[in-house]
Amino acid sequence: MKSMFKILKEQFQYFYLIRRLSAFEIKSENRNNFLGSSWEVINLVIQVAIYWFVFSNVMERSDVTLANGEKIPYIFWLLAGFILWVFFFKSTLNSSSSIYSRIRILAKMNFPMSIVPSFVIFSQLYIHIVMILIFVIIFHIGGYFANIYYIQLLYFIPATIFLILGLSLITSTLSTIVRDVHMLLNAVLRMFIYLSPVLWDIGKLGAPFGDIVKLNPLFYLLEGYRAAFFGSEWYFITHWEYSIYFWVLSILIFIIGSNLHLKFRRHFVDYL
Repeated sequence: MKSMFKILKEQFQYFYLIRRLSAFEIKSENRNNFLGSSWEVINLVIQVAIYWFVFSNVMERSDVTLANGEKIPYIFWLLAGFILWVFFFKSTLNSSSSIYSRIRILAKMNFPMSIVPSFVIFSQLYIHIVMILIFVIIFHIGGYFANIYYIQLLYFIPATIFLILGLSLITSTLSTIVRDVHMLLNAVLRMFIYLSPVLWDIGKLGAPFGDIVKLNPLFYLLEGYRAAFFGSEWYFITHWEYSIYFWVLSILIFIIGSNLHLKFRRHFVDYL
């Protein structure tokens, strides 16, 4: 626990620097693109269009039934989950290589290396918020208007960041020691989308497979986002047992990541 609090203290202490570096990260990633950050939106639209065509047309996916009994078209259900998946995927993958790709520069800087994954995650957060606003407009056009349940996003977004940061402390440390970890993570995450209820409804699974999938903390976040966008329920309250499970698991991941990071960060330069 001591290591976790130390890392959290560093995040709060250097939060201003994290915001500055995250803004610079967005500019540097898109400085050579004519359309700049617009490509983030364009890529997401293309991916959604492909998945919608495959799962909604070729595989003829039917409407999805929410917790309140309401049925919604598959495309809107897909959008509500896919926006979270893109944030999780890009933040987790980019943060895993955040330290070793900058190690020569970081060796000359006077700030803790634990904030490096953080500003990479925050750079994706800005894009994520813009995506949410765009998708809210799309949902509005489709007849799913803004509602009081949107307040849940103020809970689920920080919960997502906390989970990703814990994972990034583990993966960024391991990737610095063994470069192949980043490539392995890339492959696992690309497969993970098919093992998570991003593209398909878990309600169609029976026991024990459905219960096993629910052990994935991403399931909790996906269902929370969908509950918020479609106003079906206060998910983190009605499923309070799962909320407890999510936070226990996320804190455990964060503790492991913090211990791992603090143990090896003094030696990161040795792995150049």
